[in-house]
Amino acid sequence: MHSMIKNNYFLTFLFIIIQFFINTNVFSETLRIGNENAKITVKVFSSLTCPHCASFHQKIFEDLKKDYIDTNKVQFEHHAFPLDLAALNAEKIVRCAKSPEAKFKLLHKIYDKQKIWAVGSDINKINDTLIKIGVESKILKSDLKECLDNEKSQETILKERIKAQKEYDITSTPTIYINDKKYEDKHEFKSFKKQIDKLL
Repeated sequence: MHSMIKNNYFLTFLFIIIQFFINTNVFSETLRIGNENAKITVKVFSSLTCPHCASFHQKIFEDLKKDYIDTNKVQFEHHAFPLDLAALNAEKIVRCAKSPEAKFKLLHKIYDKQKIWAVGSDINKINDTLIKIGVESKILKSDLKECLDNEKSQETILKERIKAQKEYDITSTPTIYINDKKYEDKHEFKSFKKQIDKLL
């Protein structure tokens, strides 16, 4: 009887741990935010050094989050599609944040400061600036350096890029899909909202 009780406690504990990892997207290659049961899923394939990707994030994402993600109508997925080493390293920094919310806040900050860090060809200077941005988001400098050196994280990001290339035939960034249909309208919230509302 005692053994059965212990086993039940262990199974309950194991279930809680698994749910924690699932909910915090630790097992996920893709960064997700919003209701996983939402009727609409928006997928954006981006390179963090891409000016048009930063523009999309600044012009559309914040309103999309307020009106649709935070109201459980949309799940949003950020798919890493780095076009250069600087973008790859920026993705590693984003993944250094713990929760999905924290990751997206850091992603927003990296896009906002793109013109500061994504300049020149000296990758060491770029990395130093990315680390400063991470520190501003309350992440320890030592943790950020570990994230930059994390080969497993790099492999995960590159695998995601290869997978996206195969499944979605990505030729430029940002490439946007709404419920697996490619969005090809203007990169402005009004046009984006129109497409979303059609599906609700």
